Amino acid sequence: MKARPLLLIAVVAGTAAAALVSVAAAVRSAGGASAGDALTGTWTAEPATWKAASAPGPLVQLSLSRRRGTHGSSQHSNPVALAELRGLTAEQMSADASSVSFTLERDAGRFSFDGTFRRGEGAGHFTFTARPEFVAAMRGLGYALDDEKLYSMGVLDVSREFVRQLDALGYSRLELDDLLSLRIHGADPAFIREVKDLGYDHLPVDELVSFRIHGATPDFIRQMQSLGYRRLSAEDLVSLRIHGASPDFVRQLRDLGYDRVSAEELVSMRIHGVSPEFIKELKSLGYDHVAVEELVSMRIHGVSPEFVRRVQASRGAVSIDRLVEMRIHGQER
Repeated sequence: MKARPLLLIAVVAGTAAAALVSVAAAVRSAGGASAGDALTGTWTAEPATWKAASAPGPLVQLSLSRRRGTHGSSQHSNPVALAELRGLTAEQMSADASSVSFTLERDAGRFSFDGTFRRGEGAGHFTFTARPEFVAAMRGLGYALDDEKLYSMGVLDVSREFVRQLDALGYSRLELDDLLSLRIHGADPAFIREVKDLGYDHLPVDELVSFRIHGATPDFIRQMQSLGYRRLSAEDLVSLRIHGASPDFVRQLRDLGYDRVSAEELVSMRIHGVSPEFIKELKSLGYDHVAVEELVSMRIHGVSPEFVRRVQASRGAVSIDRLVEMRIHGQER
């Protein structure tokens, strides 16, 4: 079944982290399991400067802000398809001055907006009203929801269908924090099915989220598998992504004769700056196909091509072990 568009997409890591903190705080707030009281706040909006392939038409960058009494405040900035904002048109947004009233329907409830737009910039107030049938269904699944939790589920579009699809994939009775985290970072059922087909079945929620945060995409996994890395752990994949050990880096190493480098060695090479250019310079100085461990040691201790040239000018050919020893003891001749 086709997944519904996400209300919240983490456009930058800082925004995603701030959103997650505010949502988690809302989820942890105390309160009764009511759903009848409308929640209010303020909104701003402007045309989004980018497009999503899955979005039906233009996007609107919609930001919501509301206070939670003594529990502080929450802010969310979300790209939303203009087509989902019922009652709002592109013409109204671009007008010199236009009063607007529009809604955003979510399974958890309805957002109703009032305000004005002036030359692409809008602002006003909103009201969120939960759906009683959603509340009843989620309670039946074991989720005791207060108004703040319902609001968070509405903001992130954590729907009954989303929960059902996760359940069908073996993710049953997840904590609400986990549902929100999966939604924030785009680890949706479609993504879970793709990584499952690649051999990563029923990963823990935190690993799925880590995949999304660090860009361990299905395409990245496929490329690494095509290069012979078929048994990498989820931790290995994330580490490769964090340190920039990309498929292209692997291909460059293979062109230089390094075709059996482990994932751990790839990460170590990236951490310590063992680049293809460094390897090429050493080769031009007579050090061909140096072991990865030695390459890393050279970089750790500052054995640069320039240092090698100075030593060779005074001593001629010197072993790598001797070069490292000289650098450790501050010798150049």
